[in-house]
Amino acid sequence: MSGRARLALCAWAATLMAACALLPLVDPATWILQAAFLLAVQSGVGAVARRVQLSRPLVAGAQALAALLLLTLAFAREQAFAWLVPGPQAFQRFADLLQQGGDDIARYAIPAPLESDGIRLMLVGGVLVIGLLVDTLAVTFRSAAPAGLPLLALYSVAAGLSEGGTDWLWFLVAAVGYLMLLLAEGRDRLSQWGRVFSGAPRTPGGEQTGAVAPVRTGRRIGAFALGIALVVPLALPAMDGGLLDSAGNGVGSGTGGGTISAVNPLVSLRDSLNVDENKQVLSLQTDSEDLSSLYLRIVSLDDFDGTTWKPSKRHITAVPEGTFPTPAGLGPEVTRTQTRTFVSAADWYAQDWLPMPYPPSDVRVAGNWRYEPVGMTLVGDHGQNTRGLKYEVRSLNVQPTADQLATAPPPPSALQREYTKLPDSLPEVVSQTAREVTEGAANPYEQAVRLQEYFAVNGGFEYDTQVKVGSGSEAIARFLKDKEGFCVHFSFAMAAMARSLDLPARVAVGFAPGSPQADGSVAVGLRDAHAWPEVYFEGVGWTRFEPTPTRGSTPSYTITDTPGSSVPDPALPSEDTESEPSAAPSTSESCSPQDKKLDACDTETAAALPVADDDGPTWHAALAWSLAGTAVLLILLAPMLWRLRVRARRLGAHGRGEADAGPHTLAVWQELTDTAWDYGVPPEQSQTPRRAAARIVRLGQLDPTAAAAVHRMADAVEQVLYAPCPRLTAGLAEDARLAVAGLRAPVGRSTRLRARFAPRSAVRVAWAASDRWTALRRRARTARPTWRKTSGQQG
Repeated sequence: MSGRARLALCAWAATLMAACALLPLVDPATWILQAAFLLAVQSGVGAVARRVQLSRPLVAGAQALAALLLLTLAFAREQAFAWLVPGPQAFQRFADLLQQGGDDIARYAIPAPLESDGIRLMLVGGVLVIGLLVDTLAVTFRSAAPAGLPLLALYSVAAGLSEGGTDWLWFLVAAVGYLMLLLAEGRDRLSQWGRVFSGAPRTPGGEQTGAVAPVRTGRRIGAFALGIALVVPLALPAMDGGLLDSAGNGVGSGTGGGTISAVNPLVSLRDSLNVDENKQVLSLQTDSEDLSSLYLRIVSLDDFDGTTWKPSKRHITAVPEGTFPTPAGLGPEVTRTQTRTFVSAADWYAQDWLPMPYPPSDVRVAGNWRYEPVGMTLVGDHGQNTRGLKYEVRSLNVQPTADQLATAPPPPSALQREYTKLPDSLPEVVSQTAREVTEGAANPYEQAVRLQEYFAVNGGFEYDTQVKVGSGSEAIARFLKDKEGFCVHFSFAMAAMARSLDLPARVAVGFAPGSPQADGSVAVGLRDAHAWPEVYFEGVGWTRFEPTPTRGSTPSYTITDTPGSSVPDPALPSEDTESEPSAAPSTSESCSPQDKKLDACDTETAAALPVADDDGPTWHAALAWSLAGTAVLLILLAPMLWRLRVRARRLGAHGRGEADAGPHTLAVWQELTDTAWDYGVPPEQSQTPRRAAARIVRLGQLDPTAAAAVHRMADAVEQVLYAPCPRLTAGLAEDARLAVAGLRAPVGRSTRLRARFAPRSAVRVAWAASDRWTALRRRARTARPTWRKTSGQQG
């Protein structure tokens, strides 16, 4: 096998090894076999194109064309000409598949099921694009080092999305592939000088003396560097939020403790829920007589940074055996009943938190689950989720009265400090509106009820699932001004306004009451996904409020006996509907506050959970940005890479015999003049080699050693140009390196950086392209009369 063929094989293997980092993202991982085959065909096309000695751009173009034809055959053959040639319909098919893939990615949690061609096209097409870049850089241009950039981009996208703890394994696999590519290139370069010796000769006693072989040394250096890259980060302080940081739960292992990280659950819920169709998520069997209050709580968001709400980093423990502790703040005077609920999760619904009625008193569930005492939630450990899970929850149906809430004593000072924190960036209009709405309220309970009434009934707000969540400190202020949104807007705004009134508040995320079925079960669908605020009252604990109009059910304890109160009556559970979500608000202007009180307005269901704009890009967007960034980086580094490649060729494998004396000497001289040009000494083609050398020495301010090297090179050029039998001059490459060092020494840092990253001599690429174009046009003009003459003779 030739050196270039071996290099192409290593490029193919390195790309596949880096692509293995994508395996945990999709289940099953059979797509990697298709990607490996198509990538092999693409690499084979490049090998054939290089074999027939096409120019480098044409080789890359041939491989890109082959990739397009392969993707057309695999994904759009029904819309293509002869199943292979793509046309407008085929490109439209690609666009539809990419859109479908994006929707599937937003629909499912990791690992996403490989049910459609959309995700498969993203994976296979992405691997082919990365493979094309790697093959072009490492094989066609013989620069394996820059080929690590697309490999890094591929790994970074996968590692940034992975939720497992095996990122180090995929890094190891990708790094081994990259080192294998570098070693193959090094071996190929060494082979151009002749046979690669296995080492220095051995002594009669069998001992090896001298230096070891360069290839073996390279392997040892690569293995050592890889080991350092894997081991050293373990000794450094951990940093969250970096490029390779996975959005996992951060759950500790063992039974003694651990923490749960502050990860926004809206991201995982958004990925888990289908926002397009109302598929059933959970099926409930319960003995509760009040289905309107059967909310399923997943997690509470109690940390507000001015941009979004998220769960705090909490200590977690093993799930308590037997009855759970009494919820914080719940006193013995409050009426409560115990309910039992059996929950069956859909086999596609993968949620890290366990949906449960609040507050739970006992949970019987299989698998690796941990308990967070403050929020009384269960979170999966070591990849545990709800996919296809069946479990039983015993919970308390707490039934406080309005009088108990109105006469509640002040909460503990520590709890009030923690749950009334607000960032300084919160706009003043939030607290000002809260004070205006609650003016005249006699106690915190009346303040909370008036806030709920303001959003749900008399504030002029409209429920609209198409409004984006928004980001930044002005998001709540914008919502208060536009008065359009869905459950996230209402719950976030009410919780923030409650805190501005010194009411301890947080936001709960989960599901509103589902729809009763004929068999006695309750079906919870995607559009029952919901968020609501909770306010703390001493003696009662965390108490649910419902500010979102036409969603969920209004708690009975928020209905006061005050004459003229417009607080709505308790609503029925959210009703299922098969209609598609509409961009129009669900409550029109014709729906009066009185109709809202009677729940007479048409109910529109939410499109699952909110999609936060600032939760980070989806993986296809991250892949696109990574590829775009890699392309921009390669364009910016193209002049430097071209100069490195040209310098290596000019000073590399030339001059092995007398026949090569002329090409080798002139190539080295060309490298000297180009390097001098990069450092500010433009070439002068009209001068003799001796005068040109003197000019370079004078303008470049070369030291005596470098000047002597330049003059030796000029003598060699004159000998090649004018001697009847040119002979090989030894040491020219070394003289060129001495001259380059002499040119670099007297200049400043800016000149050095420009010479490296923006060399002036790179303009020769444009000159060469212009010369080729001129030659092509001349050849075409020359061939045209001959064709006409031949045609005339035949006629």
